[in-house]
Amino acid sequence: MHGPDWQIGRILGIPIKVHVSWFLVFLFVTWTLATGYLPAALPGHSAGRYWAMGGVSAVLLFASVLLHELGHSYVALRYRIPIGQITLFIFGGVAQMRREPPGPLAEFLIAIAGPLVSFILGGLCFGLVSVAEAASGAGQFQGLLILAVMVGQTNIMLAVFNLIPGFPLDGGRVLRAGLWAWTKDFYRATSQASLAGLWFGGLLSLLGGLLVFAALAGALPGALVTNGGWIVLIGAFLFAAARGSRRQATLKAALSSVAVRDLMVRSVATISPELTIEDAVNRWFLHYGYGGFPVVQDGHLVGMVTVREIRAVPTSLWAWRRVRDVMRPWTPEMAVTSDCSAIQALERMVQGGDDRLVVVDDGRPVGLVTRSAIGRYLQLRGFPS
Repeated sequence: MHGPDWQIGRILGIPIKVHVSWFLVFLFVTWTLATGYLPAALPGHSAGRYWAMGGVSAVLLFASVLLHELGHSYVALRYRIPIGQITLFIFGGVAQMRREPPGPLAEFLIAIAGPLVSFILGGLCFGLVSVAEAASGAGQFQGLLILAVMVGQTNIMLAVFNLIPGFPLDGGRVLRAGLWAWTKDFYRATSQASLAGLWFGGLLSLLGGLLVFAALAGALPGALVTNGGWIVLIGAFLFAAARGSRRQATLKAALSSVAVRDLMVRSVATISPELTIEDAVNRWFLHYGYGGFPVVQDGHLVGMVTVREIRAVPTSLWAWRRVRDVMRPWTPEMAVTSDCSAIQALERMVQGGDDRLVVVDDGRPVGLVTRSAIGRYLQLRGFPS
């Protein structure tokens, strides 16, 4: 999902962001409610009031989406899965989990948590409406009751739609959990669940197109043109997301069967922490053409220095500053063993924001594995990197 977004707060320590596309939908939903639904459901009020109610309704609808995503995030955090952020955008929201669930049960519980929250919110809204109507009739709180019914209906529809068994929807993740438990193969389960997502996305687009055609032809009410258009867009979005997930699963499956030893650079060049940055650039970075080097002192790994750290120092200071002053101190996350799979190494690099890892066997460096090496492997085997 590309384009600018803005952070509006933090919940459970998770940054909450709003994508630029959200504002378009907010305005559209507000306009639709203020000029169509609300005047028909609650006649006799001013245009200003309808617009205010429409704006409040739009905010409540997206608050429901946020709570849905927080349901997923809360369970994920219980499994110690970091959540990068929650982003609200044109088709709802997404919680960005930094790694995959540890097993099928965790996948199922994380996936079902969102729809469960939506069902609970829908039930609470309808329960409050029933209590209010029983206590005071349908009189003075009619506007609030209409908002409550609208939010309740939206949450129920949100839960039901997300339970469609096509990845990456929640129902697709539930399907993946079942296939994972059955086949014991995470990537195969992801690919199969994504295939279901492709089918459902195509069917939704076809259904939306038929609605648009029938409404334009006069066989159905003209108002269904907009509804059909939205169904086409949602179906296309699901189709594209499922296709991307299936492609990613295929790539990960290919990398899961390859050991780091088959991809690593075996001629390891190391740097002393006592070198000046100028010497490091001239004698190592320019000579070898690598983007980074392990830093070794007395036979022990003490850090890593890359082009990123070098560029942070003004060139006028290169003759005076030493590698030890700019290197990143050594941590276990900077290394993998040679029998580690390529996908594990790549995920480690993504999580740490690195483009290379040191391959260590029996406490000594035996090679380097880089993102570019993994990319070349995929290209040579016909996968676009």
